[in-house]
Amino acid sequence: MTYVLHYAPDNASLIIRMALDHRGLPYRTQLVDRASQEQSSAAYRALNPNGLIPTLETPQGPLFETGAILLWLADTHGGLGPAPTDPARGTFLKWLFFAANTLHPCLRMLFYPEKYIDTPHQAALRKGLQTQLQQGFDTLDSFAAQSGDWLSGSQPGVLDFYAAALLRWPALYPTDADRSWFALANYPALQDLCARIETLPCTATLQKAEGLGDTPFTAPRRPTPPEGSAT
Repeated sequence: MTYVLHYAPDNASLIIRMALDHRGLPYRTQLVDRASQEQSSAAYRALNPNGLIPTLETPQGPLFETGAILLWLADTHGGLGPAPTDPARGTFLKWLFFAANTLHPCLRMLFYPEKYIDTPHQAALRKGLQTQLQQGFDTLDSFAAQSGDWLSGSQPGVLDFYAAALLRWPALYPTDADRSWFALANYPALQDLCARIETLPCTATLQKAEGLGDTPFTAPRRPTPPEGSAT
């Protein structure tokens, strides 16, 4: 089967696109038009009842949640993370879930505070989230500095792709708020990771497909996609 990746430019779907391309898996893309709120349509919610991006159609049915899709791809095809019997499996899982369950939700709340709290309290929420993210990136940077496999190592995998995306977005979003709290240079091991990811063929494919520019992770700019909208 050729997988179907339901995507929007510069959304979490880019992480899945990188994993599919890096592993050489057959897939096609289906744009989710955020400008028309297509993610809230009945047709899309039939695939993903939460109305979030991405969704990956597979022989086992549609998958959603970025971390779940990445883990399924790694286990189904290999080469994207340690196998269940690998001694590195536990370490890989805890950091994958840290990215999916801690860092990614913090960014979502930072970018869309109106979905979580009333306007008078949004500034305080953002400040708290910025502090939590700085601590989280510090923690991940420390792990990347000493890790030999599956994050900032010789074999790129889903955790590397996830980390690179999580480090791209704070430099760009939200467009109407102060972003001075974030600087990739504060996390040297993660900065090196981003530089290595930019040399991969899957990143070149991503840059062209979603209009992310020449340095999408080390010095990101707003996307100019050939189709669709990031927001």
